[in-house]
Amino acid sequence: MQYFGKKTVTLIMTLFLVSVAAFLAFQIIPGDVVGSILGTEATPEREAKLREELGFNDPPVVRYMNWITGVLRGDLGKSWRYSKSMNEMMPVAELIGDKLPVTLWLAVLSVLLIVIVSVPLGVFWAKSRGRAADAVFSVLTQTAMAVPSFFLGILVTYLFGMVLRWFTPGGYVSYQDNFVGFLGYLIFPALSVAVPKIAMTARFLRNSLLTEMSSDYVRTARSKGATEQRVMYGHVLRNALMPVVTFLGMIIAEIVAGSIVVEQVFGLPGVGRLLISSISTRDLPVVEILVLYITAVVIVVYFLVDIVYRMIDPRISHK
Repeated sequence: MQYFGKKTVTLIMTLFLVSVAAFLAFQIIPGDVVGSILGTEATPEREAKLREELGFNDPPVVRYMNWITGVLRGDLGKSWRYSKSMNEMMPVAELIGDKLPVTLWLAVLSVLLIVIVSVPLGVFWAKSRGRAADAVFSVLTQTAMAVPSFFLGILVTYLFGMVLRWFTPGGYVSYQDNFVGFLGYLIFPALSVAVPKIAMTARFLRNSLLTEMSSDYVRTARSKGATEQRVMYGHVLRNALMPVVTFLGMIIAEIVAGSIVVEQVFGLPGVGRLLISSISTRDLPVVEILVLYITAVVIVVYFLVDIVYRMIDPRISHK
């Protein structure tokens, strides 16, 4: 319990420091936000009124406290760029809530592909050391890791969309309208996200397995008559997964935080795409919440990685 308490305190403090940094950073960005929001309809009277409504006349400390207390109450503020009607700004919670399922389901499909393919591939690759398959896998994974995400997305779109016609490029289906069609469309962006990660994870696992297979306990197990299958799956794989878990945690955090490039290529209305558009339009309430979201994702994922570490090897103790 003491360990989990320390981790929780660390999580809270990190989020607090990030919230302060994000708020202050966007306060010193040059440019007139009020004039940008009003556009051609800007007049001195309207600018003064909007500054008062947005709290720009208050000191920075007061603005931060109003913002963070609102976040803690569940009030994430209102977008400066998106509106529900002519006179009503859209709440940030509603805006992000509409985009978040797209990113989360993309992450789920991507992670499933990574785990299902990379673990068996890494094991088979390690067993193939010194054979022709070893060289083939080395070239293929090196190539997959070198291909940029946007180019891989273009290749997937061309091959599966334009040549094989398995999906309609740009024909995004909303999860609210057709959930099955939504998942069917997401398979191809998920493939674009997963392929480089599969190559990285398989290579990482293969190297970890080879390191473990040269350990003394493996030679001892073999000398006692243990079969290669038992040595691999009963001893080596369990220990080799320890560093791979951390690597997978980094990948999961990156994907859940938002696959910006892939969302742009496939026209997915996810969190990553929303972040880019909000930064370009200076929609600071949205950007600040998304920065907190990304930070929280990274911290929580690493917290879960520590828990998985304990499940894999109970001997690990955290002080």
